[in-house]
Amino acid sequence: MKTNYPAVVVSAIVYWLLGWLWFGELFGKRWMALEGMTEQMAKNVNPVPLFIISFLLDVLIAFALAQLCLWRNANTAARGASMGVFLWIGFIGPLLYTNHMYELRPRELFAINAFYPLVGFMLMGMILGLWTKKAA
Repeated sequence: MKTNYPAVVVSAIVYWLLGWLWFGELFGKRWMALEGMTEQMAKNVNPVPLFIISFLLDVLIAFALAQLCLWRNANTAARGASMGVFLWIGFIGPLLYTNHMYELRPRELFAINAFYPLVGFMLMGMILGLWTKKAA
């Protein structure tokens, strides 16, 4: 099977939009408070380069996850989501927790920062797993 590039792009868009929802609407105010960020600080930053860079990185993540889904034959929503969870459990969660632990940061901040990629990897894996069969 070959890489399904439309699925990679859609997965990246979904992950990017999840970031807006997660850090904007759902946990934005609490996240800013835990990070020690003020509204004024946020207003002084041009978000456009950040949005572009984060989207390009999301494409890279989606592409890598697509390769792993192909390699492991994760060709259903459940298998794709499982691949995302597995990657989070094996890599993302432990790395983020180690940083938070040594930085003496609040666990609530860890939860906000770390569960975003968990949910995102699951969603991307679901999309990639479902869409894998349609790749030529």
